[in-house]
Amino acid sequence: MNQAIVQLDNVSKQYKNVCAVDALSFSIMPGEVLGLFGHNGAGKTTTMKLILGVTQASQGSVSVFGMNPSSQQAWQGRKQMGYLPENVSFYEQLTGLEVLTYFARLKSAPKQQITDLLNQVGLSHALHRQVKTYSKGMRQRLGLAQAFLGKPKLLLLDEPTVGLDPIATQEFYQSVDTLKKEGASIILCSHVLPGVEQHIDRAMILSQGRSITIGTLDELRSQAQLPTKIKTRGLNGAIYTNSQLAQFAISNDQLSVPKEEKIRVLKALLAHESLSDIQMEPANLEQIYQHFLGLTPSTNQDKFAKPQENTL
Repeated sequence: MNQAIVQLDNVSKQYKNVCAVDALSFSIMPGEVLGLFGHNGAGKTTTMKLILGVTQASQGSVSVFGMNPSSQQAWQGRKQMGYLPENVSFYEQLTGLEVLTYFARLKSAPKQQITDLLNQVGLSHALHRQVKTYSKGMRQRLGLAQAFLGKPKLLLLDEPTVGLDPIATQEFYQSVDTLKKEGASIILCSHVLPGVEQHIDRAMILSQGRSITIGTLDELRSQAQLPTKIKTRGLNGAIYTNSQLAQFAISNDQLSVPKEEKIRVLKALLAHESLSDIQMEPANLEQIYQHFLGLTPSTNQDKFAKPQENTL
């Protein structure tokens, strides 16, 4: 049985009178992509810092590659990790090539990978330009390249698509999928939910430092009991004349159907000869996210203050 790459058991992190992470427990297996979602100050960045070993837990245990990431023994394991912070910052006097060469030496990554990654992120034309001349999108691309150096076994990405155009975003997710196929474990934190869901295996939603829920999208849909939207064509209002369908109708050609009623409704729709097309849309990640955050108890808001995400 494979050992978890990341394991957190009852982990809390306290900053003076602020509880940034509270009793957090989860694991990540080899080749798994975990989406980490929550509002600003929910504890996402603090969780990443605990895994990186940048900060230590106030309570509980953190294990990365089988050891405490803050220990001296874990130092070599950091070469197997890649990290992209939300706000990318490099020495502005260095060129893109010099930046990647510096990080490649730190991670003992092969030189050939430097030019390959610059090509991959679309910066080959600017490899000899100083970083101070780069746009925000170009800096983000350079940040992605340094995170991918060494083909990491654990990759932590905090808002990786900020500043990227649609084509660059698509290419980024292709790189994530490739690393996953090669066995890398990935934690992906993003506010742009529509582009994320097909690339993650599980989602964890944080609020006020705590895990509200964690699971596959199918598991979360089941927990939330969110309806499936069914769009039809050709019925011309016949939905309202059928007692089995009318109770779920939201327009002349759309229905919102609970999971347990889906098969019965589909059979009723298919019985109409005038039906020319049918589409089913299960609840997406954004709807799941909004549902679970809506269940967050307001009684805990005074106990758990919202820290600034860029500091925690």
